[in-house]
Amino acid sequence: MTRSEINIKDLAVIGDRETCAYISKDGSVVWYCPVRFDAPSLFASLLDTVKGGAWQILCNELSFSYRYYLEDSTILRTCFKSPHGELLLEDWMPMNGSLSGICRNLSSAPEAVKVILAPKPDYGKLVPELAFEGSVVSINDQQFLYASHPLAIEGNHIICSVPAGEASWFMLCNRRQQVNEQVLMEARKTTREKWEEVTSHITYKGPYEQEVKSSLRVLRLMTYVKNGGIIAAGTTSLPEVKGGGRNYDYRFVWLRDAAMIVSALTRAGSDGVEERKFLSFICSAMHQVKEPVVPFFTLDFKPAPGESVLQNFSGYADSQPIRIGNNANDQLQLDAISNVLLAAKLIYNSFDTNEHWETVSGLADYLADHWMEKDHGLWEETQKQHYTSSKVVAAVSLKFIAAHSQDEREKKRWLEASANIRAFVEANCITSEGAYAVYAGAEAVDISAILFPIWDYTAADTPEVLKTIEVLERDYCTNNLFRRHLVDFDFRKEGAFLAGTFWVAQYWVMRKNWKKFKTTMEAALAFMNDVGLMPEEGDPDTGEYLGNIPQTFVHASLIGAVIDYKKALQDTDK
Repeated sequence: MTRSEINIKDLAVIGDRETCAYISKDGSVVWYCPVRFDAPSLFASLLDTVKGGAWQILCNELSFSYRYYLEDSTILRTCFKSPHGELLLEDWMPMNGSLSGICRNLSSAPEAVKVILAPKPDYGKLVPELAFEGSVVSINDQQFLYASHPLAIEGNHIICSVPAGEASWFMLCNRRQQVNEQVLMEARKTTREKWEEVTSHITYKGPYEQEVKSSLRVLRLMTYVKNGGIIAAGTTSLPEVKGGGRNYDYRFVWLRDAAMIVSALTRAGSDGVEERKFLSFICSAMHQVKEPVVPFFTLDFKPAPGESVLQNFSGYADSQPIRIGNNANDQLQLDAISNVLLAAKLIYNSFDTNEHWETVSGLADYLADHWMEKDHGLWEETQKQHYTSSKVVAAVSLKFIAAHSQDEREKKRWLEASANIRAFVEANCITSEGAYAVYAGAEAVDISAILFPIWDYTAADTPEVLKTIEVLERDYCTNNLFRRHLVDFDFRKEGAFLAGTFWVAQYWVMRKNWKKFKTTMEAALAFMNDVGLMPEEGDPDTGEYLGNIPQTFVHASLIGAVIDYKKALQDTDK
């Protein structure tokens, strides 16, 4: 295989639930942040094919054939073919505790293969310092490359030539280890067992089974094993608009996204282990801030850092800026708090627990006291408004969490706040056409409004909801894919919002319109690649993948739609 241009659609991801690595169809590792998801990159050719660094496997006679994950793990197998035979590449990250890094195993090659490792530490800002330690090559005394065949250093590259007919292995470690083929075999066995254990927490059988299994794999992979934090995606600055400026760092734990993910997993039949860890994560994170106005956190419970911009990379498809950190880190987002309450309610109901009540009730108190304030909304707009979705989910979450309070005065206060929010929405958040407005006084409509019946705020067939779906289909839908409404940016210039498209499918389940459900699902699932990854957005005209990948919010929305569909089918059969 020869080096090809990188396409978001062609990416696969491996990981150890502490960090991950992205691999393209030509077998190149194109994005890898050692040690932790949000650490500086060692390979980043995903953002600059020249300056970013990569780990390539080259052979002119071989071409991509197919690839797949081994069962429910993230052990990735990629098959290449040539006129003389096949080469099987297996990529994985150990989960046995003693080893950490990237393992690559190559079967007996029909042709000679050249392996080239071009590290570019700290987002390409550091010069790679390569040195031999015996047969091992050290990279800036931070990573260490072990191999079955002799390594060579040529400039800033590490080279290994594997003759035809010989199998080979490579291990890029985060510390000095005793590594040989036997050690790798044992680590691989343990890693498979670890993935089996993780997978055992939830088993899904039913419609869209493979798509749900792929989504569950993504959610498990993007969950930080040490504390249960769930990141939005493992990448930064993959563009929502090619060549534009909507490029963001998603390697943090968004309260809203993670809470909706937890809700989807709980409803899908999880045993609650991972979900309760998430509640613990929120509790620990909230102890780090004075007020719950931090919409997302780092994996060590701290508010995410503000943005810095990488000037040395050209960006994916020349899309700049390339952001590290996120400037929405101090926004008031009422829906983020509310979704944590909804997740807590589901966990309490499903697992007969009331843990972390002090933190949960504190969030409810804050919501009851501050719901009347303008916030930045679901889409983290710079313009503060009375966003309707923020009000609606606040009303719902306060009502639901009040059922778990043992304090009658507390319960009464939350229910009164919920009722007041409903009155505000009814008086201020309906368009002249009779649909739910994107914010109080606006005439535009947003895809988030289709969640209102799903959240049990209203019935699916009220005049307001019927008019809302009519406007969404008229003004925001292309080829059965739905865009969101943005205040800061012309929404027509970005792709369809895939999570929102799944919400529409979920809405059609409530209406028992199976034809529209399936049509909407098929449109969104066209953006699931061959190994089950979905980006944040997709171009409804060209089919191009847009935004960071895999976007956990999208995969959770897929699961939510399918779980409701499965339940509806079961209820119909009764």
